[in-house]
Amino acid sequence: MRRLKRNWQPLLASTLTAISAAWLPLTQPGAPVPIQGMTIALLLLAAALNVILTLEDRGHAIRAGVLFIGAHIPAGMLLSGLDGNEGQMSASFFLMITASWLLAWGTVSELAQIEPRSSAARSFLRLLIPAIFGVWILILWEAVTRGAGIPFILLPPPSAIGARIAGSIATLWADVQQTIFKAVLFGYVVGCASGFAVAILADRFAFLRRGLIPIGNMVSALPIIGVAPIMVMWFGFDWQSKAAVVIIMTFFPMLVNTVAGLATAGTMERDLMRSYASDYWQTLIKLRLPAAMPFIFNALKINSTLALIGAIVAEFFGTPIVGMGFRISTEIGRMNVDMVWAEIAVAALIGSVFYGVVALVERATTFWHPSNRGG
Repeated sequence: MRRLKRNWQPLLASTLTAISAAWLPLTQPGAPVPIQGMTIALLLLAAALNVILTLEDRGHAIRAGVLFIGAHIPAGMLLSGLDGNEGQMSASFFLMITASWLLAWGTVSELAQIEPRSSAARSFLRLLIPAIFGVWILILWEAVTRGAGIPFILLPPPSAIGARIAGSIATLWADVQQTIFKAVLFGYVVGCASGFAVAILADRFAFLRRGLIPIGNMVSALPIIGVAPIMVMWFGFDWQSKAAVVIIMTFFPMLVNTVAGLATAGTMERDLMRSYASDYWQTLIKLRLPAAMPFIFNALKINSTLALIGAIVAEFFGTPIVGMGFRISTEIGRMNVDMVWAEIAVAALIGSVFYGVVALVERATTFWHPSNRGG
């Protein structure tokens, strides 16, 4: 019974499914009724099998597989029943979607308890668990927007956004080239590199450190909507002004984090380096920079998102007729909200990949750090 209490999601899912089975039909009166019996049967069967496997203390992987199938096949059948029934789904539909989501929750809980032996299996689980979580955000989004008939202008369903992305590849690619490959990458590299170089100088000369750090904290609080139009006036409407905004936004986080990281080397380690007659630069390269690496990568990860946000917002204040920020501001004025969400989705994907690449480089570089040990 204790094991069943830990896996409460399938039990609650079966309860909601039973309520839904007695609350026919799935749609409002007068609307076509999609197939419901098979969906109910699959949900109840998956929940029952999970209970049996739990009582028999079968492996987490087997229970996760049962729950995965029992969650996603019924969800697919429910979403397919939305065609022609948008805005006409009853409470029974939402109860069954909730039941499917609870089974997916149970799937993630079972997967989280698996302790794989190989690094490949660990990496697979690290990707699989957030992938299931992300897919269910889209499933619930689709079910709520179409099932409840939420106006398209307020929140389009993911299917409409995906269709817009598929039909606007050329436009989206041109926007990505303008915003990401020009403004973001250039500004990110220059801003982070200059912030790192100035941090080394500030560490070497105390007057720079005492003068720049307070200014850095102040500049970090400046609103981007105030800086962006000034940069447009200084550097023109093309990508150079957006890169300037990115440089300002990424310079000071790198400066502050690097200075803080260089101060983390212990006194005993510094005394040991001095006992070996090491000068400042030898101590910096062999001791203090390795100790500061977690702080430096923390700044790089923060800047990976700040750079993208800064470039997109800067394009609101003047840009050629291309760019992600330009497209968002233009299409929202035309009420083409699916295109706006398409740009947002592409920006989120690129930002996630950018952050992930930096995190992978950090893991390979600072593998010795306690935060990166143990898998």
